[in-house]
This record gives sequence, structure tokens and C-alpha cells, in this order.
Amino acid sequence: MGHCSVITRFGFLGVSYNTDAFTEAEASSYDLFADERLTGKLGHFDWHLPNLGQMSLHVGNPSPYDIDEAAWERVQEHTMGLRRQAGGFFDYGGTFSSLDNGQMLAFAGIGDWITGTLEKNGSPVRSVIPEQGGLQWTESFSIGRGSRNQEMAKKWIQYITSPEGQAKSADMVAYPAMVPSQAGWRVLNETNPDEAKRQNMVLGERNAMDMIREGLIQYRQLPVQQSLEDWNDFWSDYKGA
Repeated sequence: MGHCSVITRFGFLGVSYNTDAFTEAEASSYDLFADERLTGKLGHFDWHLPNLGQMSLHVGNPSPYDIDEAAWERVQEHTMGLRRQAGGFFDYGGTFSSLDNGQMLAFAGIGDWITGTLEKNGSPVRSVIPEQGGLQWTESFSIGRGSRNQEMAKKWIQYITSPEGQAKSADMVAYPAMVPSQAGWRVLNETNPDEAKRQNMVLGERNAMDMIREGLIQYRQLPVQQSLEDWNDFWSDYKGA
């Protein structure tokens, strides 16, 4: 067996917003980021890939990470145009608290993996995939060749990919995520219908899988035509501007 990994959870990144400040319709476009009500109140999760991927979707690049020089210029220009909106660049903890206390009213570069945890604890925050599309992150398990507890690792993977394990995985306390197993969806819908609905994982109606099939979701990846340094350098320039 060569290198392989098993996808166990995934999630979408879109527009994260304070539901007291904005409606879902307003948050259903990246245009919200330029709204004057958001000046100084737009937070950025401090990582260039999800943020610039979203900016790239906003300027109309269907493959947000595979763009030529002209398109990359447009992404940089567009991003710089939002600089006055930015109220800060935050790590995980800062993202969490600044959304929770209303210091930031919307966030770029994140999704339900952060807002879902807050929402379930009563904060007026939510994430939506806007009309321009969203990004997908994926979590997988693989067993390292040199790992000492191969059997234990195998047992863990068997558990976490089982229907029960998948349903538990969707509703982890650390952060919620969608799961790829249909059997897992069934268990989640039986044991925790509210969370299945909250995460758009209800079988038999338009759900997260349809969004992927409709092409509304692109993978978060590395830039294809520029170097990672180019993207990182621009992100530093943006933050320092």
C-alpha cells in the first residue's frame, strides 16, 4: 500500500457575519466586505490562502488559485481596495473572541468551523456561502510508515469512518464539520436532526453536496501560477498598508 489518506471531515469557507448587524441576503455576496457599515469592522483570519482565494472568487476567477498575472494583479488591487475595512488580522483565538464580542461584524477567510461553535453557544454569528462561491478545506487521516501503533491507528480510522464515528465527528466540540459518508449523515439526522439541518446535511433536500455538484465550491489549494512567496509577500504588504 502506497501513500493514502482517508477523508473524514470537510467544511466550507464563505462570508462569516454577525446576524444582528446583517441579513443572510446581505451576507450572500462578498460585496458585503466593502459595505460602509463594516469599515473597521471586517476581520481577517490571518492566513493568505483562504482570504486571497475568496478575493479571487469575488473578482470572478472560477479557479481562484489558478490565475494568470493579469488576474493576480486584479486580485491584489481588489484586496488593497478593502484595506480601510479591515479592523484586524487574527489568529484562531482572536477570530473567535472578536466575533463573539461584536468587535468584528464580519470575517473573511473562515466559515462554520469557527462560527458554528460560537452559534451553538448562543452568539449571533453565522457563515453563508455567497453567490460568488466558497472554498473547501478537508481533513484526512493517514498512518505514517514509521508509526509504532499501526493497529491502534487502523482501529481509530475504522471507528471515525463508521456511521457512528462520522456522526460524532460532524458535531465535535472543538469545531463542527461536514462528513463525506452518507451512512454518517443518516445517523446524524436520526440522533441530532437540528445539527444536521444547521450544517446543511439533510438527505432528500438541497444540501452541501449539491453545492459542490453545482460548482459553487472550490478547493482551497496552493497558488498554481505564482509562487507561495508571492502570495505571502502580498499578504504582508496588505497588512502593513
